[in-house]
Amino acid sequence: MFTTVMRPALLAASRSPRVERTVTSMATTRKMVRRFVAGETEEQAAVVTADLLDSGRYASIDYLGEDTTDIERARGTVSHYLALLGTLEGLPGSTGTVRPLEVSLKLSALGQSLPRDGHAIALEHAHKICTAAAAAGVWVTVDAENHTTTDSTLGIVRALREDFPWVGTVLQAYLLRTEGDCRDFSGPGSRIRLCKGAYREPAEVAYQDRDAVDASYLRCLDVLMGGLGYPMIATHDPVMLEAAAGYLRSGRRGVDGFEFQMLYGIRDDEQRRLVGTGAHLRTYVPYGDQWYGYFMRRLAERPANLAFFLRSFGPGARR
Repeated sequence: MFTTVMRPALLAASRSPRVERTVTSMATTRKMVRRFVAGETEEQAAVVTADLLDSGRYASIDYLGEDTTDIERARGTVSHYLALLGTLEGLPGSTGTVRPLEVSLKLSALGQSLPRDGHAIALEHAHKICTAAAAAGVWVTVDAENHTTTDSTLGIVRALREDFPWVGTVLQAYLLRTEGDCRDFSGPGSRIRLCKGAYREPAEVAYQDRDAVDASYLRCLDVLMGGLGYPMIATHDPVMLEAAAGYLRSGRRGVDGFEFQMLYGIRDDEQRRLVGTGAHLRTYVPYGDQWYGYFMRRLAERPANLAFFLRSFGPGARR
């Protein structure tokens, strides 16, 4: 029932301004959000990031926001990333081929959704952030959004990699096209974050059945692990985690040849366990005041997240 009814409803609600006004006005929601979001300022995000680094984890930091249709707001997002990169100075930097710090960009927050020249504007803004990140010794990964943006996003990634070959991107296993995209992006120097996908997509472009998504993830994982790049295995699913660990045990991948990625606030004990095995693990750290869409997608991912949220409305909960 969760997969067939609740998840689609929550994903639809994540893009509803009316539901957003209701949910964001609740004090109990903001309390729950603190479990998944590392504050609203660059300084707060830096504190959380420092704690993660101290625990042996890496961090990918995302200034929340998406679907921007105002150029000034897009420029403001760029300013936040530049401020974030300045705030990260002084934190431990790269000691080898893997950089412990990364920023994650949503191109629709940088202007990709603007009605005129959105693609070019997003590329210009992303290039500016990559230039600052290169100077700071920080990686950049371009995030994935709904399927209508995929061609533009991958085109921008290709353009960025001409100047910054370490730029990574995200591929979503629930899209029918992704196995092919994995083959195209598994060459030398590539960095691909493989996730299942968190948007509501039509059957024409995406697998709808959970088992089909899982099977696609495993196929994509095999392509990336067999390629020449640096796979980033973004999952909390024990089956997928075990599948990725199998490449390490078999010798097909060394410990420095890939990393696990998990979300801030989810399965912290498992994150620490994986670090304890010697594996690389990066925690995705979102921050900012535009947290609604991200928060709703987290509720839609796991019944346990939704149950935790609903319990906050029980007897004694503060409104």
